[in-house]
Amino acid sequence: MDMKNPFESPTTFKLHRAEYAVGWVVTSVLIVLHWNEIRLIPAILLFLYIDLIGYIPGAIAFRRSPDGRISKNYYIAYNTMHSFITQGAVVAIWGFTIGWEWALLLIPWHVFADRGIYGNFLKPFSLPFEPHAAPGYRRLIDELSAGTPGVSGDRPAEAAAVPST
Repeated sequence: MDMKNPFESPTTFKLHRAEYAVGWVVTSVLIVLHWNEIRLIPAILLFLYIDLIGYIPGAIAFRRSPDGRISKNYYIAYNTMHSFITQGAVVAIWGFTIGWEWALLLIPWHVFADRGIYGNFLKPFSLPFEPHAAPGYRRLIDELSAGTPGVSGDRPAEAAAVPST
């Protein structure tokens, strides 16, 4: 994946997930180490509110839709609620207003688990809300694997001026 080809192969997808899985493990260790210092009710609420707002309404709408098409607002809600930018802001606001506490670990733990353990990243408008294999993706991966510049040594015209290493 690069800025000109914003998609991932199965291998880079696994590597990308692994990075988040490491974050999930680190967060899990911190949760275990500080278990007695975590206020349970805020922790549960901080964990659940992300999906209560960002996932469950879209999942219900998707399952109720006869053709799988739902409002883009559900995608926006999911992407907003599962963004580290949004959740970082929530942690900062909570920390500065309510106080810094170990229950806040449940926010990154949730997002790290979604990405690292379950493989759920931000949702593009062009794909169904729930994961379904896109027929074009398999064809693209097969085509790239059969004759990509990285495999065959051939380089596209745009890369001809770039020296090989």
